[in-house]
Amino acid sequence: MTNCVICLTLGLALSAFTPGTPQKSGTMTTHASGTFDVKVKPQSAEDNVGDPTVGRMSIDKVFHGDLDGTSLGQMLAAMTDVKDSAGYVAIERVRGSLHGRRGTFALQHSGTMNRGVLGLAVTVVPDSGTDQLAGLAGTMTIDIRDGKHFYTFDYTLP
Repeated sequence: MTNCVICLTLGLALSAFTPGTPQKSGTMTTHASGTFDVKVKPQSAEDNVGDPTVGRMSIDKVFHGDLDGTSLGQMLAAMTDVKDSAGYVAIERVRGSLHGRRGTFALQHSGTMNRGVLGLAVTVVPDSGTDQLAGLAGTMTIDIRDGKHFYTFDYTLP
């Protein structure tokens, strides 16, 4: 189960769906991009929430580029008996700087694989930005090419 969940997580990032970013009148969307390193570590069986088909993992990332920082998070994933169908949700807290503005914010992930059709939405949790990132809103896409992780982050700040 653990290896399948990790493969699912990485596979979901190959084809990301990102909904449009809601915008306030007069607010301009800024584009950020770069790479990140990620470690996904399965939690021990006693840390799981009961059902063996639900896997729980910790997420540890280091972002490079326009977003420079680290994040820690938790992920829950579920496999099904149908080949190539599964899902995951995750929350991670990012600490660092975004185009030179320092602070923290939370990202919420929702990923599915429906018989091999992949979907992923990664959204800033509303009102989670702190310090110079207060009021941050936006969406992130994730892409994996040749084993390297890339992000594109479209965001707004007041």
